Amino acid sequence: MSSHNSNDPRQPYAAKPYVSGVVAPQDLPIDHAGFFAVMFGIAGVMFRYKFSSWLAIIFCVQSLANMRNFETDLKQTSMAMM
Repeated sequence: MSSHNSNDPRQPYAAKPYVSGVVAPQDLPIDHAGFFAVMFGIAGVMFRYKFSSWLAIIFCVQSLANMRNFETDLKQTSMAMM
């Protein structure tokens, strides 16, 4: 074994910082919690199911908690809360 291997990550000069790739907004995964919040909210209003309305609130909070930094503009957050 050679101690001069340049691919050894234990050597500080060979370590490279992680750089995440840029993802286009149309390629982002679907926000399932937001979708379920809308579906349960509509069912709660149309059929007057209290359980469905509570599920809509829970999924809405989950969707707000999982928002990314680039999604947190005022318009997006206010529309998600409504």
